[in-house]
Amino acid sequence: MTRLGMLVFAGLLLVSSATRAEEYKCVSGERIEKGSSTWGSAKSANGDWRIEKGSSTVGWARHANGDWRIETSGGSTIGWLKSGRIESAGGSTRASLSDAKSLAACSDPVAAAVGVLQHDGKL
Repeated sequence: MTRLGMLVFAGLLLVSSATRAEEYKCVSGERIEKGSSTWGSAKSANGDWRIEKGSSTVGWARHANGDWRIETSGGSTIGWLKSGRIESAGGSTRASLSDAKSLAACSDPVAAAVGVLQHDGKL
């Protein structure tokens, strides 16, 4: 391989790894990091997940009939995680679970909740 070819290959590897980097990561149990700093937490509560920023609840992922209902802190349903796809409250597909996982390296319901809450400007 020529020197130029090696440089191009190395550049492509850097670009592809940079595009896969998640913005949020769940670490050390309940803690959520953004960058290298603690952003908030995902706390298990009776089988549901409460998403907190600082000490304030910003949303929920609630288990409902085998699916996950994504709610704002006020209890309004803003989305659903159903069979690997994320739906709007009205039922249309808005994203895939893999899209949410590329934003947040967390469990499926937490990644989906973070993705929907961010999309809707709730984070």
